[in-house]
Amino acid sequence: MGSRSGDGAAVAAVVLVCWLCFAAAGVGAIGANWGTQASHPLPPETVVRMLKDNGFQKVKLFDAEEGTMNALKKSGLEVMVGIPNDMLLTMATSMKAAEKWVDTNVSSYLNDGVSIRYVAVGNEPFLETYNGSFLQTTFPAIRNIQGALIKAGLGNQVKVTCPLNADVYTSSTSKPSDGDFRTDIHDLMLTIVKFLSDNGGAFTVNIYPFISLYIDPNFPVDYAFFEGASSPIVDGSFTYTNMFDANHDTLIWALKKNGFENLPVIVGEIGWPTDGDRNANAQLAQRFNQGFMTHIASGRGTPMRPGPVDAYLFSLIDEDEKSIQPGNFERHWGIFTYDGLPKYQLNLGTSNSGGLVRARGVKYLEKKWCVLKPSVSLNDPKLADNVGYACSMADCTSLGYKTSCGMLDTRGNISYAFNNYFQKNDQDDVACGFQNLATTTGQDPSTGTCRFGIMIEVDSAFSWRLQGHGNNLLLILLLVLLQLFLSS
Repeated sequence: MGSRSGDGAAVAAVVLVCWLCFAAAGVGAIGANWGTQASHPLPPETVVRMLKDNGFQKVKLFDAEEGTMNALKKSGLEVMVGIPNDMLLTMATSMKAAEKWVDTNVSSYLNDGVSIRYVAVGNEPFLETYNGSFLQTTFPAIRNIQGALIKAGLGNQVKVTCPLNADVYTSSTSKPSDGDFRTDIHDLMLTIVKFLSDNGGAFTVNIYPFISLYIDPNFPVDYAFFEGASSPIVDGSFTYTNMFDANHDTLIWALKKNGFENLPVIVGEIGWPTDGDRNANAQLAQRFNQGFMTHIASGRGTPMRPGPVDAYLFSLIDEDEKSIQPGNFERHWGIFTYDGLPKYQLNLGTSNSGGLVRARGVKYLEKKWCVLKPSVSLNDPKLADNVGYACSMADCTSLGYKTSCGMLDTRGNISYAFNNYFQKNDQDDVACGFQNLATTTGQDPSTGTCRFGIMIEVDSAFSWRLQGHGNNLLLILLLVLLQLFLSS
């Protein structure tokens, strides 16, 4: 009993010291990425309230969706609004389209009280996996949007940027001082950097130590975090004990070598996922994000760029419809679950020093789950196709080796898949059919770290429409109505 109370006092002292550290450094303007690739997004008003409840002062968006923008009116949150990659061609080839976009998505919302500070043109358009798809359109789009902002009289108030993956620069060694822009896009990068510099813009970069650990099993784990590395990198008079500082300063060296060492840098995305991979869990995510927050709270910055770090955590909320092509972890970057529950405690050094605050007023569907019938044999030949169908239409990324539901037995895995599909389809009875293999239950099947979720109620404009079985029923209904119409 004594040791426990001692531990509690120690933890309280650490939290207090951490909070005082943040306050002294004056670091409170941490931002969050708000993505909406979810089957059942929380209502925008709920998310804005959650951002404010947690002390976030700025938010980065990936588009300019009307509901999101309306919810941000008079919120006091600084906004980076986004233009998706699939709009770059239009923005690049038509000044008129760029002017219309600025008028609709910047000028009008500014007039209505949305504090737009940046327009993010594209999102990681030069990723090598895109095979050069946006090489010809990104800079012309940036130039046209900047021109449209100037024409609208917003050239000083709203700045352009382009969120880029850290793969746009590289080091021939492990030393940041050997950093430069990728050879295949070197000239293009200098054109963009000069334009940003000339127009008072900023270089936005997304840095992900988790990805380095994910793709390289030999990557030193301690180097991904902030407690010190067993094999630090010595670069001249600087010693790098974590990947963030080293990666960030590789960019600073690339800018410096090309004459732009004073260009402002924004960390557009940084974070750690909580599921979908053996290195993705709440413990490591808390360790990384809290380590990062404490690191930047010092106000020291990085060796090559001392001072405050402008950053947006990735991300605010899980998104169950993100592409899992990069990995199953893609749907689990949120510091909050799909329904706005904190996944772990995180001191952001803001007004929320007591920890993350859950979303308020979230409404759930009935406490009902879809599970495999106890009477069904695991040898039933229909099982494989039905589970495959459920996982293809819903989200089974929490199943697998060392994931949050990795401890489930075979029946548990099947039930998880069935339930996820059932909940995604708003608990429609048809969605718990699976050729008579499944049934609903009022007993929560959740166990340990594996949560069998209940879907949230959402406005019909945000709701997922029943796929597969439901579409078949709708088609039948339409055919019947058509037959009745023709016969009459």
